[in-house]
Amino acid sequence: MKREIRVGIDVGGTHTKAVAIDNATHEIVGQSVVKTSHDHPLGVAAGVIECFENCLTKNNISPEDVVFIAHSTTQATNALLEGDVAKVGILGIGPGGIGGLLSKKQSNIPDIDLGTGRKIETCHTYIKGKSIDSMTIDSHISKLQSQRAEVLVASQAFGVDSNKEEELVKSEAEKKGLMVSVASDISKLYGLTGRTRTATINASILPKMMNTATSTESAVRDSGIKAPLMIMRGDGGVMHISEMKKRPVLTMLSGPAASVIGALMYLRASNGIYFEVGGTSTNIGVIKNGRPAVEYSIVGGHRTYVSSLDVTVLGVAGGSMVRAADHKLVDVGPRSAHIGGLGYTVYTAPADIEDPQLEFFSPKEGDPADYVRIKLSSGERVTLTNSCAANILGYVKEDDYSYGYVESARACMKPLADYLGVTIEECARQILQKAYEKIEPVILGFAEKYKIEHDQISLVGVGGGATALLPFTAESMKLNYSISQYAEVISSIGVALAMVRDVVERVVPNPTSQDIADIKKEAKTLAIKSGAVADSIEVQIEIDPQTSKVTAIALGSTEVKTTDLLKAIDEIEARSLAAQSMGLPEEALTCEIKNDIFYIFTGEKNGKKQLRLLDKKGFIKVQRSDAEATAFKASDWEEVTNSMWQDMLKYKAEMERTPDLYLCIEGKILDYANTISLEQLKIIMSTEFVGVDPEERVILIGARSDI
Repeated sequence: MKREIRVGIDVGGTHTKAVAIDNATHEIVGQSVVKTSHDHPLGVAAGVIECFENCLTKNNISPEDVVFIAHSTTQATNALLEGDVAKVGILGIGPGGIGGLLSKKQSNIPDIDLGTGRKIETCHTYIKGKSIDSMTIDSHISKLQSQRAEVLVASQAFGVDSNKEEELVKSEAEKKGLMVSVASDISKLYGLTGRTRTATINASILPKMMNTATSTESAVRDSGIKAPLMIMRGDGGVMHISEMKKRPVLTMLSGPAASVIGALMYLRASNGIYFEVGGTSTNIGVIKNGRPAVEYSIVGGHRTYVSSLDVTVLGVAGGSMVRAADHKLVDVGPRSAHIGGLGYTVYTAPADIEDPQLEFFSPKEGDPADYVRIKLSSGERVTLTNSCAANILGYVKEDDYSYGYVESARACMKPLADYLGVTIEECARQILQKAYEKIEPVILGFAEKYKIEHDQISLVGVGGGATALLPFTAESMKLNYSISQYAEVISSIGVALAMVRDVVERVVPNPTSQDIADIKKEAKTLAIKSGAVADSIEVQIEIDPQTSKVTAIALGSTEVKTTDLLKAIDEIEARSLAAQSMGLPEEALTCEIKNDIFYIFTGEKNGKKQLRLLDKKGFIKVQRSDAEATAFKASDWEEVTNSMWQDMLKYKAEMERTPDLYLCIEGKILDYANTISLEQLKIIMSTEFVGVDPEERVILIGARSDI
């Protein structure tokens, strides 16, 4: 029988890693690691090509077996960090007269400061919509080219309603060999300034990203792989490479996104704070109700219309070097052993550790000269890191990826400990404490932002350096933690298992059921264009009552059916997971509802009814207190919804607090939290019942919100 293989490639700052996964069992059947090829003429594409070709040939995988291939990329993020961007010419389009003055001003985006001393340079011109024609467009493009514009943005006032003129600009510019970013392709939200700025950022990285995309796509074709090349998005989904060529800005933070998707698959990570710990930096974010938290990205201090994981990046990780002065520990990081061109003491063979001597140095010009390194009798120099400290204190176990020569780390830690006047163990503890002091505020900030109670916080570790930081952090905060299986290649696994994701956002005051249906259809169409099979697509609707923004999130697979990674759990296992989540003994829980897909358990704690909804794979999909659930026939949905809404309404000081409702229908869990009114809720919900058998059993969960 012909096997089907999924290939995922993660492009990191130091290494590019590929995994091959059996599509039926999700077993890893091949791996490959190469150095990321930043300095190659083809850029990081060279490493991607070498990595996936190694993965196939070394594991006897035929190109015909590959049904899915995707890669994450740091290129968009790095291009913006390093200022490796093109100058952007903005061609604004809008009305004339007084109204045109505002459109002209809003589409004229000044140079965008990237916060690193670099910037995206811009120039601008404006065409009145009524006078637009090929000759006029050509004249304005020439004007922008004379100001050294390398790529263009076409941005039209109310282009989200009709972008005919934007497309005309694109057509004329491409005749002249110019790349164009069409603002309404990037976002369907009103707000000409935000839309134009996002399109400008997108345009600035188009040339760089296009070269990589073309090289990689050609190599995949030349290898004999017939499956389309997919690219990881920053929000945790993948898209077809043809879509990436139009919207490369969507790939920002795709590395952390890949790690989260991998962690969700290999750990039943339903609620928690996740750490992706590399050698130089750590990405920290949130998983809530089985989904990563997503926010608009910020570039140069400005919010864009690009959704990506809500991630905080810290310059402290497994390879962060130690800093000391005046016989005190000053800091850990942000420079890493990799940046300093040094090996870790803990990965240096004990036989090489002779007469270790403490030295201080400056890793890069302009850096403080208080970074610590160890000179050996051979003249070789190595350095002390968080990984060295964690190994010394026993947080890293023998089967962990980060495990090394504890004897070597201790021998090299002694000169620093002597300098500080403490024991080797105390020196190691102080190092990890310095790292922890940067991490703790981020965890507490996320817990407050996403309303995760302290006893419900679980730390989820991914990345090769996870054990360097996570156990000490969890111990210090008295939290549970878990480190993913295959932590060192979890990003590649996440890429291989990712779903196609696309999002449509529109501002629609008081949306009707037809408005909702139209937006869902648009999101599904986009997901199909991005590579999803139509029958696999599910669309979730979210409404922000404060801004009237309607968001449709479409998720689908590149094949009609994918095999579930985890075996189904029984009621005993589900009860154990729910009890652990609630912090209650198993016998205190009641299984209120169960069917072929879900279990709902409840229990009493602190005077409130706790509720956990688990799917048959053991993921906690809804985790609420002061909550109720009911199962009923689909034909009764409106009556049951009315009743639950009224029962769950809260009043305090003449304020009305609307409840949060969740609908479980046809295997989907639809989150209607923060819906502002019962009428709005029923309009959204009604679209889910179209074509559903009236006798189908569905579940509604309601949770009271605090004032």
